[in-house]
Amino acid sequence: MEVAIQSLPFLVKGAGVTVFITLFSVAIGCVIGLIAGLSRLSKNRLLRVLATAYVDFFRGTPLLVQILLVYYGVPALLNDAQGFLMENYGMPQLIENYAMPRLLAAIMACSLNSGAYVAEIFRAGVQSIEKGQMEAARSLGMTHGQAMRFVILPQAFKRVIPPLFNEIIAMLKDTSLLSVIGIIELTKSGMLVVARTYEAFAIYITIALFYLVMTFSLSRYVDYLERRLKTGD
Repeated sequence: MEVAIQSLPFLVKGAGVTVFITLFSVAIGCVIGLIAGLSRLSKNRLLRVLATAYVDFFRGTPLLVQILLVYYGVPALLNDAQGFLMENYGMPQLIENYAMPRLLAAIMACSLNSGAYVAEIFRAGVQSIEKGQMEAARSLGMTHGQAMRFVILPQAFKRVIPPLFNEIIAMLKDTSLLSVIGIIELTKSGMLVVARTYEAFAIYITIALFYLVMTFSLSRYVDYLERRLKTGD
């Protein structure tokens, strides 16, 4: 365990990267998810179809594939698109280097993935509000948008807080997949230490404990929030 103790500063730094990417991605995912969730409930057929396609794709494909698609696939697609425009329409070359920064690719992939799950959380939250709430708001003269903004969404937000924290916990663990594109988060930090010291068990059990402490803390906070929200009802 001496190697694990000596490596703690490096592992703590990796854990910091894990937490940063998780929080940043879920925050962006909440914005994407709110838009997609409301679009899924919209009366506009095009919006519903687009939002459903987005949610189905990102919930139906592995996060690992999405990470590789964003990091390797998007630059290749942009390169091909620019080549097509230059060849067929004489457009000057605007971008020479399509390589995407690893951190940007990591946050993009995780945000898009998180947004799909958050969309379903928001959709379920809005649908859980009794229909009479909307009817009452409309009877008071509110438009549909005002009723959603001032009556339905505030109540829905309260109900979706626990599942949102569960999404944070899930994303916290899933960020370990980012090691495939060279992001030095917690798992990758441990892998580098193991490659240098060959002390696999001591390092990986330490990494597992790091994740356990973080997810256990969030789980207990979710339990606390659920009790508070029930008391508030």
